[in-house]
Amino acid sequence: MTDSKADFNPFGKLTYLIIDDFENFRLSIRQMLRSCGADKIELVAHASQAIQYCTYNHVDVVLCDFNLGEGKNGQHILEELRHKKLLKRSSLFLMVTAETSKEMVMGARENQPDAYLTKPINRAVLEKRLGSLISQRNALMPINREMDRENYPEAISLCLQSLPRQPRHKTWLMKTLGDLYFRLGDLAHALKVYDDVLAQRELSWAKLGRCKVLLAKRSFDAAVDGLRELIAKHPDYMEAYDLLAEGLERQGRPTKAQQILEQASQHSPNALLRQKHLAELADSNQDMDTASDAWRRTVELGTYSIHDNSEHYLALGQTLSDLSEGDLEEEGAARAKEALAVLKKMEKRFADEEGITMRSQIIQCRVYAGQEQDQQAAKMLHSIRSKLENTAVLDAQTGLDYAKTLFRMSHEAEAKQLLAEMAERFSDDPHTLQKIESLLDEPVGFRQKIKARTLNRDGIRAFESGNLHEAADTFTKALEIVPDHAALNLNLVQVLMKEYDGNPGKTDLLRRCQSCLDRLSNLPEQHRQHRRYIALQRKLKGLTE
Repeated sequence: MTDSKADFNPFGKLTYLIIDDFENFRLSIRQMLRSCGADKIELVAHASQAIQYCTYNHVDVVLCDFNLGEGKNGQHILEELRHKKLLKRSSLFLMVTAETSKEMVMGARENQPDAYLTKPINRAVLEKRLGSLISQRNALMPINREMDRENYPEAISLCLQSLPRQPRHKTWLMKTLGDLYFRLGDLAHALKVYDDVLAQRELSWAKLGRCKVLLAKRSFDAAVDGLRELIAKHPDYMEAYDLLAEGLERQGRPTKAQQILEQASQHSPNALLRQKHLAELADSNQDMDTASDAWRRTVELGTYSIHDNSEHYLALGQTLSDLSEGDLEEEGAARAKEALAVLKKMEKRFADEEGITMRSQIIQCRVYAGQEQDQQAAKMLHSIRSKLENTAVLDAQTGLDYAKTLFRMSHEAEAKQLLAEMAERFSDDPHTLQKIESLLDEPVGFRQKIKARTLNRDGIRAFESGNLHEAADTFTKALEIVPDHAALNLNLVQVLMKEYDGNPGKTDLLRRCQSCLDRLSNLPEQHRQHRRYIALQRKLKGLTE
């Protein structure tokens, strides 16, 4: 004979965790759950206890208050449980809150709780909302079980079997089916699922899924257009912004991608990983003001987040160092002071991390040098060198940063030697080689970099419009800022050779060409400009013989 009471009462079979810093509320929710037939209920007051409990116990239903006093909030708990995979797909997470601000809801929604319950809660509301979720959970349990096991083909098979049998769960089944096909790399079937859904009804998740497939198929234009349409109709659909930024990056439009993430961050400012992506994009776009704001926000959001990382502090310190370099006015001094404070805080927070003090000091040294505090900078450099005596080899990022500091402290030969050694050591790492190349080309502060790059663009424009004299002057001015820049030197050589074609008697033009090429005599073979350098060297030889 079966236990009819247990079959009739779905609440009784499950395990519950209630997280709230007020004991009366915990007890009140426990009483409501018990009156619904629940039995196995654990109560905790704070995030650390909740995460520890979930680490060692399976929980079917979590009811978590958003505000838990000092420390982690409900969003941080959900984020960490998802990140550590401590919740099964069949587990339910309900966010309980008295706060309904857009900022809170948007931030919490990023980690996709199964539902929100607004305080005050009564038994009828709890039973109705939770009962509905438990009913769906039980119906879809076999599929979720296979997904937890990463047995995607079996999960697909179960979804297909369930579609005609469980029409009330059709939306969930179709969404899951599209995602499963995508995970398996079966893009044709994934696209068909989304197209079938969209043929019947314009659903935002299906539109997003379709654009995700198009990106994977490298149909960038169609994906970007679709995502723009989606955001226009659903301006709070944050996943669409992230995917659109990715699409624009893959189209080679990083500035547009940055603008999209800025827009997204205004809608939902509490998403750490998006702020980090925005900071990285702004960095690569040389938009240091936006980068510093985004890194600052990333560091703030990391205070209680599982995604907190020393790299965020280092990046903020580096950006503030770049912004304060050479700016001895009030704003520059304030940025330098903030950079030093951020780095000191990082040293304490990540004290157990190997090499963290040295990485911090390398940036601090540059901050002092940029503020013309030469004595302090020299003292810091001496400390770094003494530490390096006991270090076998530097990792790529530390090495690059140290070389940048050496350039800033006018130790050019030492910086170039370090980068040459690194180029040999990281010869199989194109990403690091490109960074080494960029630093050799532009071993200057970011303001000077931007000035040189602007002059380079102006020079190219003048050359393309046939104004050779203006092009030569512009490239020469750029080379006064970055004399060893390979592309700039070769650009000037090409302009001077073109001038010589129209004035074959002007041998001083060829002498200037030779001078530019002599500057690049140690250009490594791995450098992107090496083949062009060899070709122009041969051409010059032909003109001078």
